[in-house]
Amino acid sequence: MRSKLLSLFAMFAVVLTVSGPVFAHHGNAAYETTISVTVKGTVTAFWFINPHTRFYLDVKDDKGNIEQWQGEMGPPTMLAHRGWGKNSLKPGDQITVTGHRAKNGSNSIIPQRIVLSTGEELLKGGRGGDEY
Repeated sequence: MRSKLLSLFAMFAVVLTVSGPVFAHHGNAAYETTISVTVKGTVTAFWFINPHTRFYLDVKDDKGNIEQWQGEMGPPTMLAHRGWGKNSLKPGDQITVTGHRAKNGSNSIIPQRIVLSTGEELLKGGRGGDEY
């Protein structure tokens, strides 16, 4: 009995040790979470697919040049529970996104808030990945 218990404990310890990296990529370490930025642009694509929903925007910079931005959100199942679907964002939609920009300066954002040009809020109070 003691060896079975010891084996079970050892197996449990191995599973915990090995599974840690599986959850590590869900952090926001790549994003500057102490500062929020807001961008306004035109949706060019919306991918309602696993493992993370993504959207792409064309945003005009201060000089009128078009910058391509991407936003990353949680998985479709999580968003679906909050009323999202594959047509929640469509190419051509004008949206304003407030969120956390990538630390490396790339045009990547984890949205906290998404507002359509009509004023409808699609996302309010989220924080990259887990709070949609």
